[in-house]
Amino acid sequence: MNRINKLFQEKPSNILSIYYTAGFPELGDTLLIAEELERAGADMLEIGFPYSDPVADGPVIQASSKQALENGMDLKTLFGQLKDLRSRINIPILLMGYVNPMLQFGVENFCKACAEVGVDGCIVPDLPMAEYEEHYQEIFKQYSLSNIFLVTPQTSGERIRKIDELSTGFVYLISSSATTGKNLQVSQNTEDYFARIAGMKLRNPTMIGFGINNKATFDKACQFANGAIIGTAFVNVLSEDKSAAGIQKFMKSISE
Repeated sequence: MNRINKLFQEKPSNILSIYYTAGFPELGDTLLIAEELERAGADMLEIGFPYSDPVADGPVIQASSKQALENGMDLKTLFGQLKDLRSRINIPILLMGYVNPMLQFGVENFCKACAEVGVDGCIVPDLPMAEYEEHYQEIFKQYSLSNIFLVTPQTSGERIRKIDELSTGFVYLISSSATTGKNLQVSQNTEDYFARIAGMKLRNPTMIGFGINNKATFDKACQFANGAIIGTAFVNVLSEDKSAAGIQKFMKSISE
């Protein structure tokens, strides 16, 4: 069983996933940060592979991507860093990024490299669903790699059903149409959106992301989904204090 599926089976609620950018703040930090996050209680990690035009990201993650690229991070370097992943990390790991670097690397090469190092899935926000289904779905299946699709408040019910059909790990619910880093504002419209998804009784678990930045927003998101994803708030922490103590302090602020 895929580690992602196993996680949701064993812990169906209050799952905490943390996003950070590979190669930030320093090129060699990627696995060290993963180890500290697992030690501090993260249930799942999303490691971002940087891209020069991260259109869905807010200024904090854009800046981290820019710094990581300047540090020399690319997919070849990242997979080299992850070669010891499974001797050091046990929790599910996803790679998150944009389709252009994947295409340049080669989609099958990318999936094969993920399988070789023990990555469980990926999130590629700008990979069109139809293109994935027609050209890449079988490659992902061949390498037992989950592909996580995103749902927004504007996504139609028909498309959500299709996303649920194609998904093999979880469905990523974007809390709003804003870029990353905006605070979660649970208005009546937002609650209606979350309730609409819950009422569809999808076969896949759901995780809420974008705007989750503290215990209050994490707890609120977990009322509507199996868990939540924190990105910008943690990248901000790394900008100021990437030490084990700094990471532990942040994680305690969410869990306690």
